[in-house]
Amino acid sequence: MSQRINVPETKTTEPATSQKIRNGERISEEETLLLLQEADLLELGQLAHLVRRRIHPDNLVSFIIDRNINYTNICISGCQFCAFYRRQGDPEAYLLSNQEIFRRIQETIDLGGTQIMLQGGLHPELHLDYFVNLFQEIKKRFPVTIHSLSPPEIVHIARNSGLSIRDVLVELKRAGLDSLPGGGAEILVDEIRAQISPRKATTEEWLEVMETAHSIGLKSTATMMMGTIESLQDRITHLSKIRTLQDRTGGFRAFIPWTFQPRHTALEKKVGGRPTSSIDYLRTLAVSRIFLDNVKHVQGSWVTQGKRIGQLTLFFGGNDLGSIMIEENVVKAAGVSYKMTVEEMIDLIRSAGFTPALRDTEYKILKVY
Repeated sequence: MSQRINVPETKTTEPATSQKIRNGERISEEETLLLLQEADLLELGQLAHLVRRRIHPDNLVSFIIDRNINYTNICISGCQFCAFYRRQGDPEAYLLSNQEIFRRIQETIDLGGTQIMLQGGLHPELHLDYFVNLFQEIKKRFPVTIHSLSPPEIVHIARNSGLSIRDVLVELKRAGLDSLPGGGAEILVDEIRAQISPRKATTEEWLEVMETAHSIGLKSTATMMMGTIESLQDRITHLSKIRTLQDRTGGFRAFIPWTFQPRHTALEKKVGGRPTSSIDYLRTLAVSRIFLDNVKHVQGSWVTQGKRIGQLTLFFGGNDLGSIMIEENVVKAAGVSYKMTVEEMIDLIRSAGFTPALRDTEYKILKVY
């Protein structure tokens, strides 16, 4: 049975593993687990930073201006880690009108945004036609990238509509979907998923959505939520599944690890009511950068960790700080709310000794500051 994470005292990295990393060689799951369990924190950060510099020698740290529009909080999944969802009929349940979605997109564009993330609960009454019509209307009105719908949403839409995952993705791409966010991955170990998200997509389904999306030309990101009930081995298993699929498809643009926020969730008592430590987060981020040698970008999470830890991620393998988050509701529902202006983001990156750069969804640089 998996246990709540207690990070052990650190030791020096095994010389052979350290040398393999310095030589640019791929390391195994076993070596990676030992790094996560035993490596000295600062040495681990140095190794991850070396890998990051090898992949990104230009000293740029990128970010994007976008908006995460949660089109509904109605969800049949009832995940143990989520404080955002509501059951249908709840006084706080909502489904945004198209006009409200359009208003928020226009506001995003007015603020310099280039991307929108439409993500929501697994609404029992929303079928493929709803999203096809919505995406078509968005594309008619706005020059914006639709980076939307996580794999569990795709699986849910397919079930609701009586269609295959491939058919759903083909139709959504035709309607205007540009790429998929990596949400809903949590930990890609079914033993864990059965406890924290038993009615959500399985590991196999999450991976199937991503592989199918990549096969039809839709790129995506991958995520990992750490700090619920998973073991360190579970995290490595998760990373291995991402790396293996990336070897086949090359479709993941970035990897984004973030920490579970327990407040107001069903898991709050089970995990002690406190999020996993920033040290644990930084160690896992560093190991992710080292292990995922075939994923170009690794994103640091200031949204769950705060601005200063977000800044530290740039020395533990991160080369991107994600979005300034014009709107964010899911983490906020768990009692954590950090905000960032473009000016603050630029200063955060620059004061760490890096060059700030605005990017788009494809990680193309739009502006260097």
